[in-house]
Amino acid sequence: MWAAFLLAGSGLISRIEQQDFERHLLGEVSMGKVESIKIQRVQTGVRIEKRMLKVLKALAEVHDITLGDLLEAIVLHAFEGESPFQNEGLKKIAALKEIYGMDYDASASHHFVEDDQNAITGAN
Repeated sequence: MWAAFLLAGSGLISRIEQQDFERHLLGEVSMGKVESIKIQRVQTGVRIEKRMLKVLKALAEVHDITLGDLLEAIVLHAFEGESPFQNEGLKKIAALKEIYGMDYDASASHHFVEDDQNAITGAN
């Protein structure tokens, strides 16, 4: 929560947006609480572009949630054809992308090529 407080002071996040995001992730909606859904989480070894991961970790820290919770929220929204972020959230993401050198956008998604020197190979 301290990161959210610090970033709120820097103008990267508003306290209201922080609370809205947390309420959304906790399943609270304007008409009341959503019924709890029992799930089973699994550990995974997903590989992801380094700078993107840094931005995602920072964004999770800003909202005082786990990286897994953030990814679940993003995916659930994407599956519904929606964005989990509004204007202020997108501004924060843009600032974090600049901080961590993430100098590409969605149009790059099918054009990533790993640097052979830095590639980590896994067993098939």
